[in-house]
Amino acid sequence: MDIKVNENTVVVFDLDDTLYNELDFLKSAYKSIARYVEPNDWKALYSKMFSLYRCKVNVFEFISNTYNLEMGLFIEMYRNHKPDIQLFEGVLEVFKTIKIKGGRIGIVTDGRSITQRAKLQSLGILNYIDKIIISEEIGSEKPNLANFEAIETALIGVEYYYIADNFKKDFLAPNALGWKSVALIDNGKNIHSESHMYMEAKHLPKAFFIDFDDINIS
Repeated sequence: MDIKVNENTVVVFDLDDTLYNELDFLKSAYKSIARYVEPNDWKALYSKMFSLYRCKVNVFEFISNTYNLEMGLFIEMYRNHKPDIQLFEGVLEVFKTIKIKGGRIGIVTDGRSITQRAKLQSLGILNYIDKIIISEEIGSEKPNLANFEAIETALIGVEYYYIADNFKKDFLAPNALGWKSVALIDNGKNIHSESHMYMEAKHLPKAFFIDFDDINIS
C-alpha cells in the first residue's frame, strides 16, 4: 500500500491492536498482578489467570475471592502498571519515513489518559508524535467526530490518513470527514474480533494492509 507524504500530510494512528497487540498489554498486567499476589510462585498464578481470561471468566473477581482482597486493587494495577509491550515490526520505520518526508503524526485512541500515555511511553514513540487525542482527556470516544476534528484543529493539513483496526468504531468518523481510512488486518490476536459484523460501507476502510512492511511511504 502506498502513502504519498509531504508537509501537507497528516497520518493518524489508532493505538491498541494497531501499533502493538493489546493482548500483550493484558499479559503484562496479569504478570504484574501475579507477581504482587504470589511473589514466590507467580508463574503458576499467571498461567491460571490467562487461562481464565481465555475462558471468559472474570479474572479480577477470581483473584479477589481467592486471596480475600479488594477487586478494585487489581483493576487499578491493571490500568496503571508499567506495560511491557513492543511495537509491531515496521512501525518505527514508517514513523521515521513520515517525518523525513515532512509529514506529521497523530494518535487518536480511546481509553484512560494514564494508561494510554504509559503505553506510548513504553513503545518509545512519543518523540515522533505531533498530537495525541485520548478519549478521557477530551470527554468523547470514537466514533465521535470531535476526536478527529481535534486533530484537524491541531494539525492543519490537506490530506489526512487514519490507520486503525476496529471496524465497529474506527472508520466511521474519518470516512465522514473525507479522510483516507486504512485498516490493519487482524493478525489473529486482536482483542476485538467482530469486524465481520460491520461490513456496511460507512464502517469499511478505503484500503487494507497486512503488516507495516506492507506500507510504502513515498
